[in-house]
Amino acid sequence: MYSSKKTYTVEEALAKLQSYCAYQDRCHKEVAQKLKEMRMISQASEQIIIALIEGDFLNEERFSMAFVRGKFKIKKWGRRRLASELKQRNISKFLIQKALGQISETDYKATFEALVHKKAESITGGSIAKKRKKLADYLLYRGWEAHLVYDKINQIF
Repeated sequence: MYSSKKTYTVEEALAKLQSYCAYQDRCHKEVAQKLKEMRMISQASEQIIIALIEGDFLNEERFSMAFVRGKFKIKKWGRRRLASELKQRNISKFLIQKALGQISETDYKATFEALVHKKAESITGGSIAKKRKKLADYLLYRGWEAHLVYDKINQIF
């Protein structure tokens, strides 16, 4: 039975994954998934991952730092969401803590305040209870800590 999937030599796969990792920082899990999609055998996959690490194409610390910076600044995610997303990518607790540590407390609070006010203004109609619930759900989904969310909601309403 003939499969239309292209097969790759180790060199071809390595070259493809070097450009994949150069385009954007990746974690080991994403690279392993890509190798699986390319139907590489496990020995070849290990060899390629080692080559990517040695060539500094694959660096989990750099990945986690960039991930936290980007998702915090652009998507306004809280620490809980950031930590859980990194955990799903099999990033170590040490690297998660280090990456979260780069967010200054003042930036964190300022981002939270801005997000709360922007969202609170956009919620229209309904009772106060519905508005509170919508705002709480939105902030908790974004990964902001429950104590921050409920303190702020009680302050606003």
